[in-house]
Amino acid sequence: MLTHLDSQGRANMVDVTDKAVTFREAVAEARVRMLAQTLQMIVSGGHPKGDVFAVARIAGIQAAKKTSDLIPLCHPLMLTSVKVELSAEGEDCVRIVARCKLSGQTGVEMEALTAASVAALTIYDMCKAVDRGMTIEGVRVLEKSGGKSGDYRVADA
Repeated sequence: MLTHLDSQGRANMVDVTDKAVTFREAVAEARVRMLAQTLQMIVSGGHPKGDVFAVARIAGIQAAKKTSDLIPLCHPLMLTSVKVELSAEGEDCVRIVARCKLSGQTGVEMEALTAASVAALTIYDMCKAVDRGMTIEGVRVLEKSGGKSGDYRVADA
């Protein structure tokens, strides 16, 4: 059942008034593929715009906090923790892992996905002058816990 649709099939925000407040956590990831030279420039600190990972980390944290402004039917949440980790993966990839936590009445998967996505977009924005062929891929939820639907973990995480 699609919970964001009412009995007439119209979009609406899910009513969470009667849901219990529980601890909830979600982890999402994204990857940015790029030329090996671009990744080397980022890792060595040689990018003319500064520390790409630091800027992307802040952008991801900020985005998680603004998710309800971007996704129309998301509830505004009082996140208690947002962590965004970026790391070089192989010769041509940055892996982004975003973890969001709260005690609340609804899950934080969208906040984790938004954090990972915006961090990836920030890397693209900072590096597009030197590498227009970058791709953002593999944006997905790796795990979530808490709430009525229970825990989830992707099989290959």
